Amino acid sequence: MGNDIRGSLELAMEHLKSIEERRERIIKGSRDALMLCSKSIVSIHANRVSDALEYLSKAKSIIEELKQVAEDDLQSYIIPVEAELVEAQALYSILTEYSIPSLDELNVNARSYILGLLDCIGELKRQVYDKVREGNSMEAFKLFEVMEYLYSSLLQFAMYDNILHGVRKKVDVARVLVEDVRAMLTEEARRQAIIESIDSIRRVKE
Repeated sequence: MGNDIRGSLELAMEHLKSIEERRERIIKGSRDALMLCSKSIVSIHANRVSDALEYLSKAKSIIEELKQVAEDDLQSYIIPVEAELVEAQALYSILTEYSIPSLDELNVNARSYILGLLDCIGELKRQVYDKVREGNSMEAFKLFEVMEYLYSSLLQFAMYDNILHGVRKKVDVARVLVEDVRAMLTEEARRQAIIESIDSIRRVKE
């Protein structure tokens, strides 16, 4: 009787080996793509636009190849690296064009899109603080408006944490980030108002 299933078991083993090989390829490729996305974000913050675009382009190429390798059964392994790509690309688009790329433009999984946009809120916080330090409060307030828009738009997805694991936590983190930046900008606005009042008094005395 055992001989009757031997062929089936051999086929099953080949199938599982194939899955494992593809999984290893995805894991290795994902590490490379994640590193490129991270370099792109660093370059964006450093205003090295051409470098950021180059890293993004390379990351996209790797991810497209990984998506083919993943087929249907391993697509979940692609979500983290796609989310990182969304984060980097969204940050770039917001800072250079004041636009948020759509799901179709990025050609990524919907889950990756949501997670990546939530992570982008943290990168925008860094930009807001940088603009304030540079004395560019107007730009800081504009970027904060984008932060608020992203948070309010993505808040609704917190209820799907059982489907999109980790999304509720990211929404909670985004809320704290937005509140922190709002408090900082409120204080900055008060500081500027005081400075303007002092300058106005000085001009009157002169």
